[in-house]
Order: sequence, then structure tokens, then C-alpha cells
Amino acid sequence: MGRPSKLTDAQWEQVGKRLLAGESTSALAREFGVSKTAISVRFSKRNETIKTVANQIVETERALSKLNVSEQMAARSLADSLKDISEHLAGAARYGAMTAHRLAGIAAQQVEKVDDAEPLTKSMQQLLGVQALTKMANGASEIGLNLLRANKEALEDASRGKKPAPAGLNHFYGESDDSSAADA
Repeated sequence: MGRPSKLTDAQWEQVGKRLLAGESTSALAREFGVSKTAISVRFSKRNETIKTVANQIVETERALSKLNVSEQMAARSLADSLKDISEHLAGAARYGAMTAHRLAGIAAQQVEKVDDAEPLTKSMQQLLGVQALTKMANGASEIGLNLLRANKEALEDASRGKKPAPAGLNHFYGESDDSSAADA
């Protein structure tokens, strides 16, 4: 774990906003008493992402403005539906993972009841229960696993330069979208 930051979260936020507004890293480093490297490490990727997203918004708004009003409404409605579907799938994945976890725990409890000396004669009922619970747990985890697989493939495509990674995926996999390294 690195050294504690010289700046508060509010101060770092102020630095980030001022960088986006065009102030120089050198001037901000002098003013806040941190190194240029600390600022660059903390904000370079984040600001690059913000600028990329801002450009995407501008391009989307331009494309939308080229449609007639009814087509704009249809496009916005479709976008809202796609966001809803995404949120519902994420919720289904979350609940499926919780269900799979609970079922796996119950299956583990049933395994404890198996007679190790004669499992097929004395513990057939428990073994059948474990089999059914395990199958249900695997089924419950399918949506989440498929979403993870698809997101991982998107990240791998992005790392190979095929296309940009969807926002937030690096964070989802424990990688940092923006570096929060120690301030020098």
C-alpha cells in the first residue's frame, strides 16, 4: 500500500476539473505541492477517457440531429430499452450468482451427510440431492458467467487494439481505469 495522499479527495477533484479546463500540470503541481508525476499518474487515463466519452456524445448528438423528429424519438426509445435490458440482465446475473452461492452451500451441507465408507448404499439420497443442487446452482450462475465471458472478450479485443473497451470494464475485472498511485 502506498503513502497516504498529500491532498484530500476534494482537492484531487479540484485538480482534475482544472486539468480538464486546460490548466497545466506544472502549475497545478506547484500550487498543490505535489509532483507532476503524481498528477499525471492519477489523471492521465481518466481525463483521456472523459475526453473520449465527450467526443462520442458530440458525435452521437450530431448523428441524432440528422434524423427527423420521429426517428429521433425512436432512437431515444430504443436506447432507453437497451439500457433497461442491460440493467435487468445485470440484476439477473447478480441474483443468479447469489442463488448459485446459496445452492452450492446447501449442496456442501448435504455432502457432509454422505457416508464415506458406503456412499452408494447408505447415502444415495444425499448424493442425488447434491447432484440436483449442483445442477441448479450451475444453471443459476449461467447469466452471470455469460456476461463475464462477453465482457472479458470485449476487454481482450480492446487490448489487441480491435476496438475500445466499454467504459468501466477494467474496473469490473479488478484493473484500474485510472491510476490512483501514491503522490510523490
